[in-house]
Amino acid sequence: MKWVDIKSRLRGWAHLASEAYNAPYRGTVARAKRDQDDLFMLLIFSEMMGVPNPATYYTLELQPILLERFHEWHTRMGMEHSPLDDFRCC
Repeated sequence: MKWVDIKSRLRGWAHLASEAYNAPYRGTVARAKRDQDDLFMLLIFSEMMGVPNPATYYTLELQPILLERFHEWHTRMGMEHSPLDDFRCC
């Protein structure tokens, strides 16, 4: 066997071991990230929903960027229709 062949096999086994170790935590990490993103969306759009937000001045310019993901967010939060009076996405 050549040294290069052994190295590539060892890399393959190391990758397999890493995947086997990380697999149980992927769902937990993805869920935590989704929860954090949901809280961030609530912070960004809270003023439009009538919740006072002291950081509105700083988050106002993020609204157009996050508007694309707004429908996905409000359906995941259990709201069948858009909670915003002036904005209908459904």
